[in-house]
Amino acid sequence: MKYIDEFQDPELARRLLDDIHATVTRPWALMEVCGGQTHSIIRHGIDQLLPEQIELIHGPGCPVCVTPLEMIDKALAIASRPGVIFCSFGDMLRVPGTGRDLFQVRAAGGDVRVVYSPMDALRIAQQNPEREVVFFGIGFETTAPPNAMTVRQARRLGIRNFSLLVSHVRVPPAIDAIMRSPECRVQAFLAAGHVCTVMGTDEYPELAERHRVPIVVTGFEPLDILEGVRRSVRQLERGRYAVENAYPRAVRAEGNPAARTVLAEVFEVTDRPWRGIGMIPDSGWRLSAAYRDFDAEARFSVDGMRTLEPAECRSGEVLQGLLKPDECEMFGTGCTPRSPLGATMVSSEGACAAYYLYRRLETRPVSREASPVA
Repeated sequence: MKYIDEFQDPELARRLLDDIHATVTRPWALMEVCGGQTHSIIRHGIDQLLPEQIELIHGPGCPVCVTPLEMIDKALAIASRPGVIFCSFGDMLRVPGTGRDLFQVRAAGGDVRVVYSPMDALRIAQQNPEREVVFFGIGFETTAPPNAMTVRQARRLGIRNFSLLVSHVRVPPAIDAIMRSPECRVQAFLAAGHVCTVMGTDEYPELAERHRVPIVVTGFEPLDILEGVRRSVRQLERGRYAVENAYPRAVRAEGNPAARTVLAEVFEVTDRPWRGIGMIPDSGWRLSAAYRDFDAEARFSVDGMRTLEPAECRSGEVLQGLLKPDECEMFGTGCTPRSPLGATMVSSEGACAAYYLYRRLETRPVSREASPVA
């Protein structure tokens, strides 16, 4: 398939690896921001092919994983109410809240439905005017535009029984928070290509300058990731810290202007808590004043919930890049995809799930203490 097979070419991968081996002269720690990149790295064994001086640190770019426990509990509370049809992408149904998940709410009689787009949920609202239909809107800048478009369409069509439970987060403030942590070891970032497809690269030069780190926009196939690593290592070896676009077939500097316009209309920037990390200022979106009547938190009065993460789950340290999944004592034993302690073992983009799926099952001793970013 065009734009897939040629970015999995073993011979080209070997050439890139040879270049990286020839360039690196000292240890460097690079963070891939996106969980999709993490899965590609572990699936193809890219981290094991790189020079031993290069460490890939797995970042917080898994939208399911960073959705805070209190937001999961709000979803559970809304989905349990009579007369509500709660719609979500499938990977959210097994994310543990406080004592249960959405699958258990459905088993107890709640009308919880898996949909493939927010427009599916809007159609369900049209077909069931006597019911309240709620869509669980999570994710980074990638999934926010279709959710914003759906809310705008609901208002245009006068569909009043539809609302959005919003838990959208933004990547650049998370990078800033990671770099401000006293525990941070990251020296360069592989930025998420699909996020930049929407938002462009405007927000990254200031971050690169402030923290003196290279930021290379990177895709998801093996050659994309190796090219991102190669460019990052070259910058580090030369003492540079610039923003580079290594994903030009999908990313333009200005991003997607139409998507950015609808985001600016429907959402406004707000502080957001990240699961296992804490509150990061200006790191999320909420519905703007013009669309606030579509806010499920306000409609169902579930704001203000307070929760406590299970002490035995160390997913917050995994999300910050302070702990590899196989350094957690519970990995593969007390925490598995069938009985997960945290979202990083549930999500198709979670680092713990990647290690488990691709059989990195030998637990290593914890090598360092870690503390939260915020």
